[in-house]
Amino acid sequence: MDKVYAILGGTGSLGFGLALRLARSGQRVIIGSRSLEKAQEATERARTILAESGSARIELKAEVNAAAAAQADVIAVTVPYAQQKALLSEVSAHLQGKIVIDATVPLLPPKVGTVQLPEGGSAAVAAQAMLGDGVRIVSAFQNVAADKLQTLEPLDCDVLVAGNDKASCLEIVELIKTLGLTGYYAGPLANSAATEALTSLLIQINRQFGCQAGIRITGIK
Repeated sequence: MDKVYAILGGTGSLGFGLALRLARSGQRVIIGSRSLEKAQEATERARTILAESGSARIELKAEVNAAAAAQADVIAVTVPYAQQKALLSEVSAHLQGKIVIDATVPLLPPKVGTVQLPEGGSAAVAAQAMLGDGVRIVSAFQNVAADKLQTLEPLDCDVLVAGNDKASCLEIVELIKTLGLTGYYAGPLANSAATEALTSLLIQINRQFGCQAGIRITGIK
């Protein structure tokens, strides 16, 4: 049976882009939001975009975040850093025994171009400490341009995947392939500090060159 993927914060740029690409690849997707109305609006917009792109199989539904997490096998957290802790607290009862993809980046306005990692080392490490070992946190997608993700066009970037459960990380690496990207297992969850910090560096580069830069892993044969 196909797995169900819930995108919490799926009405935002990154979450919506992930939902689009997952649904296009034939996955069963739930778009979650604090507001059911906003989730429904995003779901209808996604269906329209995918239908226009020629996608034959579209399995999308809308729920509030807690209901989405309860119904899913794999959950992606794509909310801003300021909302991460409250969201995880709200849905924690529905996460035990599941893979949770945490795409959180600890950006603290107005200095989003400056690395400001939280106590504990990273947002993903903090999430793991909060939820306990019964939840398999996998850090990923922090360095992917959200606007480009929504275009459904090929992306010139790779995805670094970190987590304490290697098997779960490798499962997400395989999932990333279905989205038209290449993922690389980058070690334990503590290494998510590097991927989260890279986002601020990319913001600085984007400002200089007016682009949406990504990262590439080279030298692999």
